[in-house]
Amino acid sequence: MKKDSNMIERLDEGLAPYRDEEKARQMSAYMRNQYPFLGIQTPARRSVTKPLFKASTLDWDFVDALYEKPEREYQVIAVDYLAHHASSLGWEDLGRLKRLIETKSWWDTVDAIASTLVGSIVRRYPETNSVMDEWIEDENLWVRRTAILHQLSFKGETDEERLFAYCRRCADEKEFFIAKAIGWALRQYARTAPDRVEDFLVKEKLQALSVREASKHLEMKKKSGDLE
Repeated sequence: MKKDSNMIERLDEGLAPYRDEEKARQMSAYMRNQYPFLGIQTPARRSVTKPLFKASTLDWDFVDALYEKPEREYQVIAVDYLAHHASSLGWEDLGRLKRLIETKSWWDTVDAIASTLVGSIVRRYPETNSVMDEWIEDENLWVRRTAILHQLSFKGETDEERLFAYCRRCADEKEFFIAKAIGWALRQYARTAPDRVEDFLVKEKLQALSVREASKHLEMKKKSGDLE
């Protein structure tokens, strides 16, 4: 039996007792009915996957098999699995991650791939910044969103020039998920460099949604007296 098939069978056996049709309907509705669900909530899902992941090694066939399954929990599990093996991912895996970003795309998987997986690779292999420069020009909005968000956890290591350049590049886009990503990325960086972000917001013309999201942390800082 193929290795990935065995993992899928063990996973299905573990998940079976937690399936809930009513919760599945609610979860699908919350995600705008983009995908069907098993109705398994996060704590139960992780209680099943944790021991499986711990005993596993990185296997892209397993990831592909999960992405072929219809229910959304399987794609989320695939991303969690890759996050467990994030240190084993190299620059050569960016192409595979891009394929996942473009497959069954929605914010729940894409954002985790962006910040946890792509970000980890770029941090360890700075030469892959050139790949991000390509992704910000990609026709797929989720790939562009990933380029904007990949530095979310970088804090003081954030490449400010690149972050601001990406925000400028997509500033005119009215696509909700792009405008929201710009605001989120700037808001996160404002925790590290509030003055720089505030200056950027004053000088650049961004979508109202982007400005509103980016300003949240700055507004809290002002109220607390930490920012003039």
